[in-house]
Amino acid sequence: MITLEILEKWLLLPTETEKLEFKEAKSQFDRAKLLKYCVGLANEGGGHIILGVTDKRPRQVVGSLAWANPSELNSIKAYIVEQLGFRVDAIELQHPNGRVLVFEVPTRPLGQPISLDGAYWMRAGEDLVPMTPDVLKSIFAEDKQDWFSQSAKSDVSPDDVIALLDTQTFFELLQIPYPTTREVVLERLQSQDLITPTSQGWTITNLAALLLAKKLDAFSSALARKAPRVIIYEGINKLQTRDDKKGNRGYAVSFNKLVSFVYSAAPQNRFIEEAIRKEVKMFPMQALRELIANALVHQDFLATGASVMIEMYSDRVEISNPGIPPIPVDRFIDEYRSRNEQLADLMRRFGICEEKGSGIDKVVSAAEVYQLPAPDFRVGETRTTTVLFAYQTFDDMSKSDRIRACYQHCCLLYVSNRQMSNQTLRERFHLSESKTATVSLIIGATKEAGLIKTDDSESTSTRYARYLPFWA
Repeated sequence: MITLEILEKWLLLPTETEKLEFKEAKSQFDRAKLLKYCVGLANEGGGHIILGVTDKRPRQVVGSLAWANPSELNSIKAYIVEQLGFRVDAIELQHPNGRVLVFEVPTRPLGQPISLDGAYWMRAGEDLVPMTPDVLKSIFAEDKQDWFSQSAKSDVSPDDVIALLDTQTFFELLQIPYPTTREVVLERLQSQDLITPTSQGWTITNLAALLLAKKLDAFSSALARKAPRVIIYEGINKLQTRDDKKGNRGYAVSFNKLVSFVYSAAPQNRFIEEAIRKEVKMFPMQALRELIANALVHQDFLATGASVMIEMYSDRVEISNPGIPPIPVDRFIDEYRSRNEQLADLMRRFGICEEKGSGIDKVVSAAEVYQLPAPDFRVGETRTTTVLFAYQTFDDMSKSDRIRACYQHCCLLYVSNRQMSNQTLRERFHLSESKTATVSLIIGATKEAGLIKTDDSESTSTRYARYLPFWA
């Protein structure tokens, strides 16, 4: 609460700080300037704009009539919300020398600088200047790791840490014997930045809760909403739901059960059973495992009310996560860039994720082995979705299905230090040599789409040509 005593301390400061802005504004103050200062202070972590005080030392209260009428004051506060999208409180102080109006500006959201008229403003001494690229870059990077280190539950006792987190599974996943004392358990968790000491006990971080929680809703409803959801539909659309399950345990402690549940819910792949002479599910276990892990790791954790979704239909499974990928979908096979490296690192050490960049390779490879159409990676406005299709005959595949399979096959071979040819693509589609011309048409269409190119260092014959991804 701003009081006259606090104001007196501010008046004695040797200079204006990045958190304080003094203006005389005896009769009025320009609202465009007020917006600009609100943006600048919010970008600096919040602060105060004080009207009715001289900005030169020794500072004197001179009083301000700016927005003196209650309706005017309410109007300017509403205007700030309308223009900037956040609320600024206004406090009137009745000083013996006149009315002082203090605007209390909150800090900007983590990782989100605030702009006005296309510019991101910040303080430079007593002035407002556009943010430099390096400052902007540091702000945009704030939320990448900080969300995980934030508190999921604070000041808990050692017993509460053990009660809330599945420490047994933590040590099993790391393949380390469970310690004989509670103190060593806590030390190990602390060394991984999963808990931090406080004067009242321990803080359990979001990262720890997200991975190891026995019950996510024991921490907060916000964390509980990060649990993956599995919906099984009866047919090829959403008209009839057979099952709808929402998780409540940490990702690491529930991952294997989650994958097993999804795998067991898949129908049998009748078409491939005869070929390999054993019962198999429609979708390969390894492909499901990689795609679910990928969705968990690469989701945008700042997206509120959104979680990883696994939706299974009779002819496909769609696995989606909130957030837009940092790399184009057509580079998923050869590139890797994690949105959440701290989470990805622990998931890899737990044996849940593959080494960097190898997970999607295994998904594409499994699709080829199981004679499935190529996976489809889709980016919407707020979510990234991977579609894994059930078996289709070559004749049933659309032109886009065939082009996608050709491109992914070419990428898969290239990252394995091999090259695609007409023959390798025929083998991928399980086609005989009599279909050479048909496969050449697919290769031609994929080249025309700009996804592959001919390796000019090899044979120029269509039959013996070798092909590379467009980015190679």
